[in-house]
Amino acid sequence: MTKHALSTRLWHWLNVICVVTLFMSGLTISNAHRYLYWGDWGFSPSMAWYAVPRFPNWMTIPGRYNLAVARDWHILMAWPFAVGLLFMWVAMLANRHFQRDITTTRDEWRPKAIWKDIVEHLKLNFEHAGGKYNFLQKLAYGTVLGVFLPMMIFTGISISPGMEPSFGWLVDLLGGRQSARSLHFIFAWLLFAFFVVHLVLVLLSGPIGQIRSMITGGKTHEA
Repeated sequence: MTKHALSTRLWHWLNVICVVTLFMSGLTISNAHRYLYWGDWGFSPSMAWYAVPRFPNWMTIPGRYNLAVARDWHILMAWPFAVGLLFMWVAMLANRHFQRDITTTRDEWRPKAIWKDIVEHLKLNFEHAGGKYNFLQKLAYGTVLGVFLPMMIFTGISISPGMEPSFGWLVDLLGGRQSARSLHFIFAWLLFAFFVVHLVLVLLSGPIGQIRSMITGGKTHEA
């Protein structure tokens, strides 16, 4: 079988487009009101737990302040982002990619094994595991797929205008609309941090081969 299944490759590149567009349009939306609150409501700087920096136009979509256009881009990319994640989970469970390659074992959680994995990463040895991914890769991918990306969807639904009547229970579960907005901001930047680390590791481990594998599927290997 190929290193990366067709479903994984399709989702990977679709997700890159969606996440980049969502993030950059989200920065424009953030510029409209830069204060974050906890609970159901908040409107003044004195009530905020954090004041978000104002982002320059070169970081945003569109490349100028236009809240309406930014929201259009955000909504446009939100649907393929959500449907794509659902597709990826169905595919991973159907082809056993999640169970085979991403699920961690009890032995991998032993402190000694974790430390060894960290040391190998510091040596830039990313192929030291017996399977497709090492422990830190499994932990990172599992957290992103199982926590970060779903939370972006759930918090996004909770703060979307007009969605609260149907998803009031979700808003309550997240601690209120303003709490959902704060969590949306936090998970967006956690995804950004993962993206930066992921990009650096790709560059360190041979970007041409990595990108080729994610386009063609890569060399075959034994499961």
